[in-house]
Amino acid sequence: MTTPSFAFRDGFNGLRDTFSADSETAKATFSATSRQIAGLHSRVNTRNFFLDVDEPEALGGTDKGPNPVELVLAALASCQEITYRLYADRLGIPLDGVSVHLEGDIDLSGFTAANEDVRPGFTAIRGSVDIDSPAPIEDLERLKATVDRYCPVLDVIGSATPVSLEITPAAVHISAAE
Repeated sequence: MTTPSFAFRDGFNGLRDTFSADSETAKATFSATSRQIAGLHSRVNTRNFFLDVDEPEALGGTDKGPNPVELVLAALASCQEITYRLYADRLGIPLDGVSVHLEGDIDLSGFTAANEDVRPGFTAIRGSVDIDSPAPIEDLERLKATVDRYCPVLDVIGSATPVSLEITPAAVHISAAE
């Protein structure tokens, strides 16, 4: 991640104030690198974290970790929880806890190219957000609308995000030390 130049001095509201005053400080780039280990098993590195990714045995993997579409669901669920916490605090809505359960439907005939008319990704994602709060339903509905508006992963999944991927033959990769 390329960290923007700001100090997390006053929490989420302090960040908002900083970014409102100078929008250039809000720009960041996050990154992940994945390397195939064996078969369908990959290891992903982001910042100082490593994550094993694999397919279940039924799909030809060795089940050494969640598969990529499960990680998409995990990313959405956890981003929703984080966004609920931040905006509940910002809006002054008491929130004792939040939990998200998601399911996504995929027609694997699209992924396997068995049916060219079927898209390879999720055809639907549905779930529930369990909120532990004494707040009235009107406040919780306002919180949900705010979270749905500002949740980054929900935006990535629900909106068209430009993606650019290039193929680079391994022989072309030369390290700076060489």
